[in-house]
Amino acid sequence: MLVAKIQPWLQQLSQFRCRDCASDVGFRSRRRTFSERYILPLFYLQPVRCADCFRRDYRLMSVQVRERLVEVGPKPAMSATGPSPTHDRNVA
Repeated sequence: MLVAKIQPWLQQLSQFRCRDCASDVGFRSRRRTFSERYILPLFYLQPVRCADCFRRDYRLMSVQVRERLVEVGPKPAMSATGPSPTHDRNVA
């Protein structure tokens, strides 16, 4: 009986589950502030973002989440001949 009560709690320590949408897919989020970079690791915490609802939260480093997606480089500059044919649409 005690094992049945402890098992869901232990599952939260090892698997990601979003508190808003209950998604099980999470990604590591970029560490933004001084506290996220240097203080959270002292408490064994990391910033994590839900893949479905994009909610940002802090979870233990033992929680299994995916690595951040590779960042896209800078946008290519426009050519000297003018905009490409795909840019001739009126899009707001």
